[in-house]
Amino acid sequence: MSVQHTPPDTGPPQDTAGLTGEAHRWLAAARASAAAREAGWELRFAEAGRRCGTAHADPARVLLLAAARPDAATVTRLYRQGTAAERRAVLLALEQLDTDPAHGVPLVEDALRTNDTTLIAAALGPYAARHLDAHPWRHAVLKCLFTGVPVTRVAGLAARARGDAELARMLTAHAAERTAAHREIPAGLPHVLALTQEQ
Repeated sequence: MSVQHTPPDTGPPQDTAGLTGEAHRWLAAARASAAAREAGWELRFAEAGRRCGTAHADPARVLLLAAARPDAATVTRLYRQGTAAERRAVLLALEQLDTDPAHGVPLVEDALRTNDTTLIAAALGPYAARHLDAHPWRHAVLKCLFTGVPVTRVAGLAARARGDAELARMLTAHAAERTAAHREIPAGLPHVLALTQEQ
C-alpha cells in the first residue's frame, strides 16, 4: 500500500480567517444548524470542503463538530463512514469534544494503523497525548519516523518521551536496523532519543 506523504510541518490546521464572504456566511449558518442539531448539519459537515475550500475544510469541520457536540455514537459514525478528510476532522476535534476514551481511543488507533500520513498526524494531537496508552503511543512515534510525519506533530512529545527507557530502546534498535541496511536514519530520531534521556 502506498504512503501518502505529509507536506512540511505547518502545525495545526489554519483557521478560517481567509474565507471569502460567501464561505463565511455558509459557515456561520452551518454552525448555527449544528448547534441546533438540525437534521441537515451532518450534510454541512460533509460539504465543508466544497464550501470553504481545501485549505479551510479542517478547521471548518472542527468548528461544526464543536458546535454540534455530537454524542459518542455520532462521532464514531462520522469517522467510520467519512472520507479521509472527514475522518481527519473528527480526529482533530476529539480533544474539544472531550470524547470518552472508550469511544475516542479506538478511532485514534484505527488512524494509526493506516498509511495515510495526514490521518496519522491528526491522530497524534492532544487527545492522544492524554489518552493513548504507552505501548501504542511508542509505536505511533516510530511510525511517524518511518512514514515521514514530522515528530513536531506529536502533541506532548517531550513530556511523554522524557525518561522513557523502552522508547529509547526501540529508537536505538530502529537506528541500528537502518544503519545495518545502509539506510538514512530519520531526521527526527536523534531529537526524540535525546528527549528520552531527559529526567
